[in-house]
Amino acid sequence: MQQLQGRVALVTGSTHGIGTSIARLFASEGAKVIVHGRDQQAGASVVEEIGKAGGEAMFAAADVKDFEAIEAIRAEIERKFGFVDVLVTSAGGGGGQPMAVESISADGWKTALDENLTSVFLTIKSFLPAMKKAGRGSIVTIASSNPHRPAPIAYGAAKAGVILLTRDVAAQVGPNGVRVNCIAPSTILTPGNENRIPEQAKASLAASHPLHRLGAPKDVAEAALFLASDQSSWITGVVLDVAGGAVMT
Repeated sequence: MQQLQGRVALVTGSTHGIGTSIARLFASEGAKVIVHGRDQQAGASVVEEIGKAGGEAMFAAADVKDFEAIEAIRAEIERKFGFVDVLVTSAGGGGGQPMAVESISADGWKTALDENLTSVFLTIKSFLPAMKKAGRGSIVTIASSNPHRPAPIAYGAAKAGVILLTRDVAAQVGPNGVRVNCIAPSTILTPGNENRIPEQAKASLAASHPLHRLGAPKDVAEAALFLASDQSSWITGVVLDVAGGAVMT
């Protein structure tokens, strides 16, 4: 039995990296998947790949910092597939380089929070009411292990905000049958990171993790599948550190 058979799953930011891996896995487990992003060519490619593997998917383009745009794709999804009962908020911006607080521009600070926190709030705000009305649903947010470690402060603050948002929403909507959990990955070797991080730095980063390797997108996807599926039916409000042992709490 496929773990997400009959579910409708939206994975934001799924045209590249971690989001793509989650979308592929969810489709292979029976979900009708909405691939989301702003790169239409990449989105069409992921949808095509899912279709060739026997899955069902559609592409939806929207700026998740724009509530009206999110509402528009929600209406489009509901017309085609019905209400979304699995939501993964994978969209977000890069962390950038650490710098002194006084060197961060006001615009840079706002951009980091909008891309990594406000976008999550707006997406949940749009899709949560239908879940509450149906009395079921699973939301998986993506934060970062960075709030536990030195990191670009604006990005870290935004991801810490995602964790707080996750826990608050989980407490609010548990009585409605909706679960909300968070994944906090450490360094994941997405295609972008594979190209960006020098080999020597990869080795050093791997050595800093007790499991002595860096994460793969599939590591996060498998965790998302667990939290989205009925296998975690009595779990809500948790933060799952997918971090190779780099975070132990």
